[in-house]
Parts: sequence; C-alpha cells; structure tokens
Amino acid sequence: MKAISLISGGKDSFLSLLTALSIGMDVEKTITVKAELDSMMFHYPNAELGRAVSSMMGIDNSLIGESEFNDIISVYRGYFLVAGAVESEFQKTRLEELCVRFGLIPFFPLWRRNQESIIREFISTGSRAIFVSVAAEGLGVEFLGRVLDDESLSDLIEANRRNGISIIGEGGEYETLVTCYPQTGKCIKILDSEVVDRGIQKNLIIRRYEITQS
Repeated sequence: MKAISLISGGKDSFLSLLTALSIGMDVEKTITVKAELDSMMFHYPNAELGRAVSSMMGIDNSLIGESEFNDIISVYRGYFLVAGAVESEFQKTRLEELCVRFGLIPFFPLWRRNQESIIREFISTGSRAIFVSVAAEGLGVEFLGRVLDDESLSDLIEANRRNGISIIGEGGEYETLVTCYPQTGKCIKILDSEVVDRGIQKNLIIRRYEITQS
C-alpha cells in the first residue's frame, strides 16, 4: 500500500501518519504545505517545521507552496493520500475531490472520531507536542510552549465546557508542533523563538531549532 502523507508538524497529521504506518502503509514521502496566512486548508504557524518532524521519523519530505499542491500530488496516481482531517468538511471535501481528479485514494483515519480520544491516543504514543498558536477565549498566551499532556487536555476540556471550543482545535482555536518522536529518540530542540501577538491569535514562532538525539 504505497502512500504519501500530508504533514503540517501538528498532532493530527502526525497521528494520522503513525496510523498509516501501523497498518503497513509504505509512506514514501510526506508533503508539507507552507500555506498562505490564515489558509482555510493548511496549518500556518511554523508550517515549515513539518519537514523537521518528518526528518525525525526518517521520511523524505517536500516543502511546497500552497499553489504547487495540485501539481505535486498529481504524480502519485494510485497512492493513498493520508491526511489529518477531523471535522472540517471543507478540508475533507476538497482533498477527496483532488483524489478523484488525480487518482489517489483518501485515507483520513481521524475523521469524525471522538476528539478527546484522539488527543489521548496521541499522548499514549509517548510522542511530545507543544502549543504554538492560540486563538480562542479561554486559551491565553500562557499556553504557548506548553506540552500537550493529560493536564493541558483537562484544561482544554474545561475550556470546551465554559466557552465551547473544539477540544481538538479543529476550528483554529489552537495549533501544535510535534517535538519528539520516541521510536527514533529524536527531538526538535528550540533554540530561539518569539511570541507574535495578532490580537485574539497569539503565535509562538520558532526562529531557530536543531534536531537532537534524546
């Protein structure tokens, strides 16, 4: 089962890739789209670090612009396309349409799963992710750089109860960056970063990093 996988660097695309690998898919390449600001299709903050996440996993990566996406995937006719879509009908429908157009097979293992269970599954893998963007009432700047773990999940559940946010962040309430992959023991060590305040949205922008062996 040959496949390509979209990877933004965040928890959902990462967990979808892990799922594909666990069932025996031969993922030849990951594709990271460096999206336009506030893209409706692709993760934005630190998107280029999808390449670093793929490197931790030992998989070749192509970092492309959003306008290049159609041309890149069109050469993978007959492959599975792995993506981390959870609730966005817009994202899922567009990817499915592209799969039909270019002859790929969509594989979205997280689609419409219970959001809390997705995060708990991610945590159970032993992988590590941090919050790199927040954009919702109840999620302040103090979340930036925080690890996604049982404690922060409890806070997300409480923010959902109080303010109705998506626990998984599907509405853009927050974004994450995977920083450790236990199967290879490799981690992204952040050397320099800054907080960029865009009003309700606050982003932790990674300026410099290195991949280390834990």
